Amino acid sequence: MKNIVIFGAPGSGKGTQSELMIEHYGLEHISTGDVLRAEIKKETELGKTAQSFIDKGQLIPDDLMINILAGVYDSFGKEHKGVIFDGFPRTIPQAEALKSMLAERGHRVAAMIELDVPEDILMDRLIKRGQLSGRSDDNEETIKKRLGVYHNQTAPLIEWYQQEGLHHHVKGYGELQDIFADIRQIVDALSE
Repeated sequence: MKNIVIFGAPGSGKGTQSELMIEHYGLEHISTGDVLRAEIKKETELGKTAQSFIDKGQLIPDDLMINILAGVYDSFGKEHKGVIFDGFPRTIPQAEALKSMLAERGHRVAAMIELDVPEDILMDRLIKRGQLSGRSDDNEETIKKRLGVYHNQTAPLIEWYQQEGLHHHVKGYGELQDIFADIRQIVDALSE
């Protein structure tokens, strides 16, 4: 089982590379944003609780988020090939909570793959994405704020995963297939 945390700034290509890994390896995928939207749409108790925090402009508490993720993780059954965690963890307490949640199931994170992209390329990608998709949060001012939050939260997480011996650095720009080839080298080298 290869549980992988895919990590990178907004616009670094996490979603694109996750899709390629799903197709190539048959992995499951948990995107925290998608999961929260689904729970809220289904009006589950967890979804209603999450919505109450969102309505107040507050972040979802770590324990609530880990409970939601545990439910999704368990829904894949015991025989899945592994899960890509996309958008989680974002903080050291979340990384510790994920480690504990997986350990309770006899599982672990096999690798944290960081897609590293220079800020000028991220800015360009996100502005183009906003123009194509019409996403209102992909404008220069909002992007700068999101990148600032990302940089403030991620440096400690990268170091945390380095200390765990799980951090892998990938150049997240250039040809799409070259980036994926670098990721495949990492994933193929992981022990089950």
